[in-house]
Amino acid sequence: MREPFSGLKVADFTWAVMGTMITKCLGDFGATVVRIESNQHPDIVRLTAPYAEGIPGVNRSGYFPLINSNKYSISINLENPKGHDVARRLIEWSDIIVESFRPGIMDKYGFGYEELKQLKPDIIMVRVSIHGQTGPYAEQPGLGYQTTGLVGFPLLIGWPDRGPTPLPVAYTDYIAYHFGTAALLAALDYRKRTGKGLCLDLSQVEASMHFLAPLLMDSTVNFREPVRMGNSSPRTAPHGIYRCKGNDRWCAIAVTDDQEWEAFINAMGNPSWARSPRFGTLLERKQNEDELNRLIEEWTANFSPEELMKMLQSAGVPCGIVADGERLVNDPHLKARGYYWELKHPEIGLSLHASQPFKLSKTPAKPKMPAPCLGEHTEFVCREILKISDEEFLELLSSGCFD
Repeated sequence: MREPFSGLKVADFTWAVMGTMITKCLGDFGATVVRIESNQHPDIVRLTAPYAEGIPGVNRSGYFPLINSNKYSISINLENPKGHDVARRLIEWSDIIVESFRPGIMDKYGFGYEELKQLKPDIIMVRVSIHGQTGPYAEQPGLGYQTTGLVGFPLLIGWPDRGPTPLPVAYTDYIAYHFGTAALLAALDYRKRTGKGLCLDLSQVEASMHFLAPLLMDSTVNFREPVRMGNSSPRTAPHGIYRCKGNDRWCAIAVTDDQEWEAFINAMGNPSWARSPRFGTLLERKQNEDELNRLIEEWTANFSPEELMKMLQSAGVPCGIVADGERLVNDPHLKARGYYWELKHPEIGLSLHASQPFKLSKTPAKPKMPAPCLGEHTEFVCREILKISDEEFLELLSSGCFD
């Protein structure tokens, strides 16, 4: 079967995570994606630990392969006039341009949307940034780590008697890319119907704020500000992470109503404390939550997380293990669904690449190429995609435009 994005040509001017995951989705479903990179300014994800065998290098990051499968890489010095010309020819070849630099960078090189549509009127340009392309904060630089703070996520995470807890990952990148991919599909449909291109302006802050909609409504309508609650929930008790048997083993349990509470009590063997009036209703369980959690953990500590998950789920109680890296990599369910692609990377050997989190029954995402080394396909892109002659390629090579 023809892949959904087969025939689409993408010039990938992205770096970091958000835009890169949009182009990964296109490549995984059949588009030809060419990453335009630079040795002088390598993608920050290429420089992110952990590294294979603990040896740093732009091609040795364990993070980069996860989000860069099915792409070619060409290394171009855009400050070099001939390099600039090669990039312009890639744009003319492309159907879609995706870029994730601070607003103004692409325009500095003459690759803003107004210039690009003069080269190719039906071009679709996806511009992803922290604050969007316009507004008083537009040119402020930043990454997803800082954006979690701008949106307000750390203020909600942590314990009531402590300060905000920063997120260990660029969470907003992983939120915003879904919006970008959906918007791009709409743009492709628009072009198919009208023959016209579009420029999509995606703000990482604005996309992420959708996930705070209930809190924004509460603040606007009820004049209440959210408070940090640790692992608690205003609508559920018990609701938390509980210690299990073994070294640093845990499980998550959430009891959402009285029916589940009754099932939970039965699964525990009807301990006498569970029938106390102190825990008879959700309100009473919330009022005595600290004691409730202590008593539950005395019970969970006797079982492995896997035993608890099987036992409680069989009883109709939501429960799941808290997985570590080793268990996620070896998870039989994820393996059965083909979530991990094991591809041979040119420098680090067999490496895990992430597939897409959804399956198309007839045209699923395919693992065609591992994440590229920086500039690995420079000659291939020039000769096979741009049809540059051998003589011109040697001239370009000697000019230093490929850094």
